[in-house]
Formats: sequence, C-alpha cells, structure tokens
Amino acid sequence: MEKTTPASEREPSSRLRLITLAGWIALLGNLLLAVIKLGAGIASGSLAVLGDGLDSATDVSIACMTLIVSKIIQQPSDKEHPWGHGRAETTATMVVAFIIFYAGMQLCLSSGKHILDLLSTNSLSHNPTQENSLSGGIALTATTISIAGKLLLAWCQHRLGKKSGSMMVLANARNMATDSIISISVLVGLAAAQLLKLPVIDPVVAFLVGLLVLKNAVSLFMEMNLELMDGNQNKELYRTLFAAVRTVEGVSNPHRVRIRKIASRWDIDMDIEVDAYISLHDAHELAEQVEAAVRQAIPDVYDIMVHMEPEGHSSHHPEEQYGLSESDL
Repeated sequence: MEKTTPASEREPSSRLRLITLAGWIALLGNLLLAVIKLGAGIASGSLAVLGDGLDSATDVSIACMTLIVSKIIQQPSDKEHPWGHGRAETTATMVVAFIIFYAGMQLCLSSGKHILDLLSTNSLSHNPTQENSLSGGIALTATTISIAGKLLLAWCQHRLGKKSGSMMVLANARNMATDSIISISVLVGLAAAQLLKLPVIDPVVAFLVGLLVLKNAVSLFMEMNLELMDGNQNKELYRTLFAAVRTVEGVSNPHRVRIRKIASRWDIDMDIEVDAYISLHDAHELAEQVEAAVRQAIPDVYDIMVHMEPEGHSSHHPEEQYGLSESDL
C-alpha cells in the first residue's frame, strides 16, 4: 500500500516545490478542460456538459489558491504564529469545499429549473426538429476527453500529494477523481438521451451530478472542520503513541494525551508519571526518551510537549482539561 512520505524524509524546499508543481499542473490542465467543456456545452446546448465545464472552472480557482498557499506555508514560525503557517493549507482546503459546494448548488438549481420547464411544456420526449447529431457528437467527444483528462490529473495530484504530504493537494486529487465520475455520468446521460430520444435525461443527469458534487463538498468540509477544531478520530494513532511510551523504562501511566493536526504534521501533548524521588536531570532524560520513541513511531511530528508527574499524582488534578488515556480506547 502506498504511504505518504514522512516529513522527516522531506526537505521543506522539496515539499514546497511539489505543492507548487501540483498547483501548476492542476491550473493548466483544468483550464484546458474547462475551455473544451464549456465550448462544447454551449455548442451542443447540453446542460450536463455545461455543468461539468463549470466544475472544471472552479478547479482552476482551486489551483490558483494552491499556488498562493504554497507561498504562505513556507514562512517560518514567528511571534504571531508560534505554530507556524501550516494551518493556511487547512483553511484553503476549507475554502475549496465552499467553492465545490457553490458549483454543485448552482448546477442543481439550473438543472432543476430546466426539468420543470420541460415538464411544464410537456417536452419530455424527443422533438425531431431539435435533433442535431453534430451537436451530440461534440458533447460526447468533449466528455470523453474530460474523463481521460480528469483521471490523469487525479493521478498526478495523488502522487504529488503523497510525496509532499499535503492534505490540500490530496483533497484536490480526490476532487478530480470525483470529477471523472461526474464526467462518466454525463457521458452515460448524453448517450442515453440520444439513444432513447428523451432530452429530459440530460438535465436529470446534471441534477444528479450536482448532488454528487454537494456530497463531495460536505464530506471535505467536515474533514477540514474536524482539523480546525483540533479534533482527531484516529484511535490507531493514539494506540501507536501509547505503545511507544511503554517502551521507555521508568515511565508509567501516559494520560491526558492530545493529538492535533497542523496541515500535514502532528502536535502532541501528554502527561507521564515517573518515580517521585529521581533527580530533575534523570526525569528530563526520561522525557527526552519518550519524545524520541514517539517520533520514531509516528512520522510527521511537529512538536511534543511532555509534562512530568510523580507516580500516583494524576488523580489529584480532576480539574485538568480532557485528554485520552489507554482506557479511553
């Protein structure tokens, strides 16, 4: 199974180059596809193809955002941003979700209105005077090109996202993979409309495509919202951390553990217990061993804060903020 390259194995300049490259590939590729599909949609009168072209146009704006964010995240930590600028990537991905949602909503509204117009004029079946094989051929050709192009772009974004460890690029790859499914749906709808002589199939497919776009947007929003709220549903990550702490002799009861994500890296807080009578120097050495063990077990750690307590002391602070213990898993 393909794994994301750990941050420890990536130079910051190399990661930036990969994200920038992904942005340029997405920008140029989607710009070309948007021009093809919008032109074909206008020429053929296909609402589904126009909607697909609109989706590619939103991808162009997403690619522009990727290029802008790649410049922001390279800035070092400062007094206003002690945790660095990595959350700019998360924020940008959240904006991507809103852009996708807007495009899907517009497609649903326009296609729904078209369906209602057909119903009101009783034009659900084929009208011979509206037949245009050339227009249908243009729409089918453009959609076929779109499928091939989107699959290639999704593959490129996925590869670059894995190598750079960028959630923003990986989200864009997922978006483009969904776009290829959208284009396939449009192709099926166009073919069915021509074969069955039912023009209503085109706006119906466009409406279903819009719903799929909305679903993708909501899913992406929920994922990024969890990160912005410092949430983490990855229990396996916590199990890995507890297992790493257990490898350090002289340390017990890891608790009040909190793991949050900052872009592609993890920020970790934890409390551990040690013998109350060892020296401060020895306790500090144990804390450093714990940090080293966790960094060895979990790639892409940004920072670890270890709070030392004497054995049996954790129950004396019931007012402390919530954090996980092994019993919570």
